[in-house]
Amino acid sequence: MYLGLDLGTSGIKAMLVDDEFNMVAVAHAPLTVSRPYSGWSEQDPADWIAATEAVLGKLRSDHPGALAKLQGIGLSGHMHGATLLDASDKVLRPCILWNDGRSGAQCETLTERADFHGIAGNLVMAGFTAPKLLWVAENEPEIFAQTAKVLLPKDYLRLWLTGEYMSEMSDAAGTLWLDVAARDWSDELLAATGLERSQMPGLVEGSDVSGHLRSELAEAWGVGQVPVAGGAGDNAATACGMGVMEPGTGFLSLGTSGVLFAATDRYQPNTGDAVHTFCHAIPDTWHQMGVFLSATDSLTWLSEITGTPVPELAALVPEKVEAPARVTFLPYLSGERTPLNDPSASGAFLGLRRDVDRAEMVQAVMEGVAMAFADCVRVLGKAGTGLEAAYAVGGGARSRAWLELMASITGLHLLLPRDGDYGAAFGAAKLAAAAALGRHDATVFGPPEVGEEILPDARLTEAYAKKYEVYRAAYPALKALNA
Repeated sequence: MYLGLDLGTSGIKAMLVDDEFNMVAVAHAPLTVSRPYSGWSEQDPADWIAATEAVLGKLRSDHPGALAKLQGIGLSGHMHGATLLDASDKVLRPCILWNDGRSGAQCETLTERADFHGIAGNLVMAGFTAPKLLWVAENEPEIFAQTAKVLLPKDYLRLWLTGEYMSEMSDAAGTLWLDVAARDWSDELLAATGLERSQMPGLVEGSDVSGHLRSELAEAWGVGQVPVAGGAGDNAATACGMGVMEPGTGFLSLGTSGVLFAATDRYQPNTGDAVHTFCHAIPDTWHQMGVFLSATDSLTWLSEITGTPVPELAALVPEKVEAPARVTFLPYLSGERTPLNDPSASGAFLGLRRDVDRAEMVQAVMEGVAMAFADCVRVLGKAGTGLEAAYAVGGGARSRAWLELMASITGLHLLLPRDGDYGAAFGAAKLAAAAALGRHDATVFGPPEVGEEILPDARLTEAYAKKYEVYRAAYPALKALNA
């Protein structure tokens, strides 16, 4: 058996798979996000540990025989979080999360200090880890002075599991301190943030062993001191689960945030359109991503303000719509990354009228999120990474109506796996197997069987192309008004 642990923003998921990667058991535990001020997003790392203990306790009680056969653990987690520890491993402040926008001013400072674009391969954005640390240095200097180690969220879990300060290439690339071509920390980029290499964890490939389970935990869980794989950031882990490891393969993740992921065989940055260029979780492989911050979260927001559960809202949109909604929605509820790189960008409904009902507003939200994906398709194409088809994953992919709109608006052929859960926890379990078995080939990272392909609807493609022009024009016009 192999165990994948995925530390998500809203909860932790544990998945146990057998040696043929059939799912044996799954357990979940919820997490909450603290937003003490506008634009802030934080979590208490102690909650991650408690949630992990809860899911392992459930697996142990429900599947003791299966867990006893455990041969490896893999980790995945939300990227870019800043977990600050002192010299005794005490957490100094709540972790600043990926969707926290407070460090916009620090982005400009870092961009001027060092070649983050060339070395890290990405624009300096408020979501990344480096500007968060500069914000701490400028606003919480007493915390910054005590910081002995900076760990990403899943790597804090690793410290608890193994006692080791370790990270891996895919997640480390999202800090802006990694030389992404060389797959090593950059002393120049660290120095620009007032940090040193000694404050960073060690680095391994995601498919390699990063440490072994501590004896106390092994005894408590009734397992051996099994290897813990390097693992991956959540998107790279999802790619591992989907077998998206070769150039020309990709996936579209319709989760809290939206991600269009494409595997590449070389370091090929394109910062001009805020394309993310990161290491993949296996050696000599990279990937490009278009990322925006409010995908299903846009529908969650509409659910909260209307007092209507998300499934009820989604059910208001038919699987086959007759025409685009009269309303245009901009999904910039938490600022935006690709292609705008604007943490202050704000969402909007355009074209509201008295006779617009909830159903049309829901359709507009789905369309707006799909157009954000169309932005990602466009700018990855400009970066030389063309995709005709992509696996569709994430919670939003359960909505057939949303997928039908997505295909017509983006032009992508959406591939739906036949059965199973191919998310980050599954990819983490595959990385556990890779580390335990010492191989990272297609026998571990094979693609799933495709159950269905959703194609663009030719009768809607032209109409949505016109609406996409309106969508693209809306942001600069509103930005001027909101300045």
